[in-house]
Order: sequence, then C-alpha cells, then structure tokens
Amino acid sequence: MIRDDIQAAQVAAMKARDSETLNAVRLIQAAVKNRDIEARTGKAPSDDDTLIVEVLQKMVKQRRESIDMFIKGGRQELADKEVAEVAVIERFLPQQMSNADTAAAIDAIKTELGASGLKDMGRVMAALKERHGSQLDMSKASAAVKAALD
Repeated sequence: MIRDDIQAAQVAAMKARDSETLNAVRLIQAAVKNRDIEARTGKAPSDDDTLIVEVLQKMVKQRRESIDMFIKGGRQELADKEVAEVAVIERFLPQQMSNADTAAAIDAIKTELGASGLKDMGRVMAALKERHGSQLDMSKASAAVKAALD
C-alpha cells in the first residue's frame, strides 16, 4: 500500500537525516490525514490507494502551478524547493500511462460506450477515471478525450 511506503520513506529520511525529503513526506502525511478526515463525512473511496493517489496528484498539480508563479516572479530558490517536493511526491505515484496507452484506452472506452460526439464526453471521462484514474493526469486526459470525440 502507498500509505505504508510513505511511512517507510519517513523512517528512512529520519535515519538518513534528509530534512528536505522528511519535510515533503510530512506534508504528504498531513494532506492524507486531512483527506481521511474529509472522507469520514462523505462517501469514501472503496480503495485506500485511490484516495492517496488523488491527494498526491492534487499536491503535484499545486506545486507545478507554484513553480510557474515563482519563476515568473523571479524567485528561483522557491521554485527549486517546489521542484524537490514534486520529485519526492512523484515517488509514491503509480507509473503514469503513456500517450499511446492513453489514446488506446480512450478509443476502447469510446467504442464500448458507443460515444460519437462531444455530448458523450462526460460518460467517457467518467469511465476513464473509474478504470485508469490513478494512472492518468485527468486534465491531460480531458484534452485527449475531447480531441478523440471531435
């Protein structure tokens, strides 16, 4: 489980006295704990790894946006810190699907659902997220689905 991997990484970072990795792992654990608390009131995902992957993907997205803003603002040292955090976070994410695999999955779902136009985009996206959500960046997948349905 990803949760166990994160805990093991924290212990390893403590033993190695790697403060940057330790800080990033603690940020991950805090975000996961917040998501656990939110999940108590709502509908929790059936798989714990799914919940953690969603949190990690959100964290990576936030940091990439911050990197862009820091570079535009001339704050390279802060951008470098965010890049280091992204590298630690991505260690825990499952391997992402390639563009070719993504296109093949979209075509298979499109054929299976009989999707023919943009009006079917929601159904295709829902099926894609259900089957491959942890292996895809859904914002990139959205553009690919839109292109495939045009």
